[in-house]
Amino acid sequence: MTTEGKGAPEQGVTGEVSQDRFVAGQDLTRWKTPVGRVLAGAAEKVTSLLGPYAALIITLIVGLAVALSLAWVFGEVYESVTEADGVAGLDDPVLAAAKTLRSPALDFAATAYTNVGGTVGMPLIAVGIMIFLATRRRSWTPVILMLAAGLGSLLITILGKPLFGRARPDLADAIPPYEHSASFPSGHSLNSMVIAGIVAYLIILRLKTTKARVITVLLAAAFAFTMGLSRVYLGHHWLTDVLAAWAIGIAWLALVITAHRLYLTVRTRRHRVATEG
Repeated sequence: MTTEGKGAPEQGVTGEVSQDRFVAGQDLTRWKTPVGRVLAGAAEKVTSLLGPYAALIITLIVGLAVALSLAWVFGEVYESVTEADGVAGLDDPVLAAAKTLRSPALDFAATAYTNVGGTVGMPLIAVGIMIFLATRRRSWTPVILMLAAGLGSLLITILGKPLFGRARPDLADAIPPYEHSASFPSGHSLNSMVIAGIVAYLIILRLKTTKARVITVLLAAAFAFTMGLSRVYLGHHWLTDVLAAWAIGIAWLALVITAHRLYLTVRTRRHRVATEG
């Protein structure tokens, strides 16, 4: 085992068991609720039959089904609210306020920024970070988590848009280049929340100070928050599209992190048995 401190950091399974388990003194492999303990037990049984990554992958598949169900429920609630002119009553005033802030320079900056969270920019960033983390840690875990998080959010977006078919703001209120797919949910907002969130989570697992962890969370939150607001500013989405995307993204992110905790639980128990044996 590689020594900690001044030596090279531990990598592979050893690094995951010794470092990824603990965040701010909390052991992620300890489940305090009955449901958590049941999940951990089930994950261990699955792993004993199918291998160490099986519990992670199966949990992610089940989690995606749950996330899609949550997205559908959220959409149904959203439609009811829209019909009652509830939260959706914010959409027109917020878009009108955003239009008063526009200028050629700010329009250019917002368009460039929103392209970072688009179908080209976001995958390139995510793949680059994924390769860096996987290579540095000599582990497939960052690859599995980031692919699952990103592909899951993409699938939710692809299925959600035609399911609800909400129209975007009028082109007269938008800044080109125009977009013509359905408006709900905002794909940029959902994907930026999920990718920024999972990257922050993976980084936090190896950070040692509270200050560093707080800064990482704030940077990820700021990226997701401003990406969502840029969509409203540009007139490409309604505010409620963005709010829904953030909520769905947080739910999916929580499921991915739960899957990783189950993987860590199984890895830790197996590592302990192997070491003691």
